[in-house]
Amino acid sequence: MTRSTIRILILDDETFIHKLLALMLAKLGFTEVTACDNGVEALGLIGSPMPPDLILLDLNMPGMDGIEFVRKLVEHGYSGSVILVSGEDERVMMSTEHLIQAHRITVLGQLSKPVSLSGLAAMTDRWRPSEAPHAPRKIYGAGELGTAIANGELTNYYQPKVDVASGDVVGVETLVRWRHPADGLVLPDQFIGTAEDDGLIDELTLVVLTGALAQATAWRQAGLNLRVAVNLSMDSFSSVAFADFVAGAVAAAGVVPQDIILEVAESRLMLDQRAPLEVLTRLRMKRFRLSIDDFGTGHSSLSQLRDFPFDELKIDRSFVHGASRDKTLRAIYATSLGLGKLLGMEVVAEGVEDRDDWDLVRDTGCALAQGYFIARPMPAADLAGWIPTWRQRVREFADDVS
Repeated sequence: MTRSTIRILILDDETFIHKLLALMLAKLGFTEVTACDNGVEALGLIGSPMPPDLILLDLNMPGMDGIEFVRKLVEHGYSGSVILVSGEDERVMMSTEHLIQAHRITVLGQLSKPVSLSGLAAMTDRWRPSEAPHAPRKIYGAGELGTAIANGELTNYYQPKVDVASGDVVGVETLVRWRHPADGLVLPDQFIGTAEDDGLIDELTLVVLTGALAQATAWRQAGLNLRVAVNLSMDSFSSVAFADFVAGAVAAAGVVPQDIILEVAESRLMLDQRAPLEVLTRLRMKRFRLSIDDFGTGHSSLSQLRDFPFDELKIDRSFVHGASRDKTLRAIYATSLGLGKLLGMEVVAEGVEDRDDWDLVRDTGCALAQGYFIARPMPAADLAGWIPTWRQRVREFADDVS
């Protein structure tokens, strides 16, 4: 589509704003522009045969405010995009943006009043035609998952973890995938919950851990000395025998515990901490490295840092990606980083997805990073071929800085 065919709706209760934004849009090549001063009238356009592709939405309006209007958009099945245009403070704008995203409506960004032409141009440049609605995410049952485990359909992918200062690849995180015979590659959020709810998590963990240990051995024999991280469910820690199980598996594979990182993300609240506390403390005494994953989300909290012997803290991607452009995210990121350093922990920034994210974690002295900007999770066989490409990119980063 060309700009002249993109249908834009301005929803604002001020006539002056209508005229100003319409003039700016015309300068940018957008000619299909309509303005409304109230939500009721605007919803009539949403339900028309030719609904807007993009809405410039004010928040604070009499009658139906912008947040209520968003809820109505969902009821009308709106599939276009939204740009927030408001004089509200940043925290309100960010909360509204997260709300709209939760409703699965695309938010291109936010503009503070008074709007500049360059800012409007940058936002509208992000617009893309809406995609077809996503099919509901399939969740697999215990029977299917049990069969998959028995048939060897689970496989490990590995996402590199790099030293930010040097760019060296120092480790990988193990991420399980299911090679479904009919549905193709299935991601873990579609079956891990089932494994935890239906008593299959220990069987799944055994498959993942065994595969990761075998791969760690193969990499070491090939001259790649990498720390291998494996995600563990807190459900596995309900048995005090779990520490001996892990230690035994690692010893049988000929891998030293110091090269294995056990990542723990508490997906649900622990009612009894005695067994997990015993297991994690014993694993740390056996020289395994323990990592608190997704710090700042779910039930991860300061009390876990107090009570459990973690030596690595992973800042959740939701606080890393975009933090260079968002004061709230930046504050949470910086606080988490500072806390980890004060506690003598190695800190990992997850979700490094663009060059701005990379520059942020480098400039703030974060030790390690992982994310799509560095590499997506990959089969083990692809890692050796990827490393030279990454090294070349690191050299280019150094040239950019100099």
